[in-house]
This record gives sequence, C-alpha cells and structure tokens, in this order.
Amino acid sequence: MTQYDKNSRFASKQAYEVIRDRILNGDMPGGTKIVEEKLAAELGFSRTPIRESLRQLNYEGLIVNKKVVQPTEKDLRNLFQVRSLLEGFSAKAAATYLPEEDLNALSNCIKVGREGTIEEIMDANERFHEIIVQASGNALMIDTIHRMKSIIYLFRKTVVLYNRPRLIDEHEEIYEAIKARDGETAKQLMEDHLNKDLDFCLQILNSTKNA
Repeated sequence: MTQYDKNSRFASKQAYEVIRDRILNGDMPGGTKIVEEKLAAELGFSRTPIRESLRQLNYEGLIVNKKVVQPTEKDLRNLFQVRSLLEGFSAKAAATYLPEEDLNALSNCIKVGREGTIEEIMDANERFHEIIVQASGNALMIDTIHRMKSIIYLFRKTVVLYNRPRLIDEHEEIYEAIKARDGETAKQLMEDHLNKDLDFCLQILNSTKNA
C-alpha cells in the first residue's frame, strides 16, 4: 500500500467518524439532505473521502436516498424483528457457551447500568448486547448486528435518555438465566426485552410526532 493510499484511507475513516457522530448526536437530524460538496467544504475534506464515508453510512442505514435516516414505524419494527431473532438465539447460545470471564463482564455492565453516567450506561448497554451476540459463534449473525450498530445506537439512546422503566432489571434477569445455563428462558427474556424496547421507542416516536 502506498503512502497516498494510507492517507486516503485515513481521511475516509476520519470523515466517516465525523459525519456519523454528527448524525448520532443530533447535529444532523433525520431528514437532513446530504450534499457532498457542502460537507466537503464544511469539514475540510476532499470529495473522495466524503464519498467513501457516505457509502459506508449508507451501508449501515444511517443515510437513505441521500438523506439522514428518519426511521418510520415500519423501519423500527423491521429492525427489532431482526434483532429479536438474532439476539434471542444468541442469548440461548450464551447460556451454553459463555465463559465465566464474560459472565463477570455482563455483571459489570449491569452494575454500570445502575450507577453510571448517561455515557457510561450507553456504553455498558452496548457492551452487554455485544457480549451475548458474540456468544452465538456465528460470524454472519455477528456481522449483521455489527452492520446495524449505528442505527441501533439511535434507538439505544432513546431508551437510555428517556429512562425506560426496568431496562437494567431486564438485563439482570437475562444475565441470571444465562448464568443458570437456562437457554430457553434466556432466549425468551431477550425477546421480551427487545419487544419492550420497541414499544417504548414507538411511544416516544409517536409522542414526538404529535408534539
């Protein structure tokens, strides 16, 4: 790889992170039109890294039809249906295969979820689900969830910022089922947990729409 290629790749990664973070923190709200030239001028990048970063964000679902994603109720339901299938299976697998070290990590995520700052709770929430998905041992499942990571973040932010009831209690119940090596219960609890996340996000979405 030439020095030019390395610099180009680094610039693309930087541009991607800046634009992604602007979307995730609300500086570029849903529905914002994406104009390459404007972004390049604003962020101080050439068109090529901007184009490559937009391609990646499009792949991740944060940009749709050259606009920042504005998820509909159907989009939300589709996303959570996929998560429920994959993460329910993963929770069942975790009850069989998750090592003691990862069980301790899940327990720590729950502790942070009860005592941490908003940012720490967000990170712990993501890590809790990540550990369980990794337990599936299925590279395709792991990649599918990873590809959805940024869009999942938008909804995870909603359940944390709006303080969804029993969020961490449900994590603890899932953890206890995995620790007890009860795969069926872990699967059912994970599916129920994600359904409650969906209901809560829809409630917030509709209340914002009607405000």
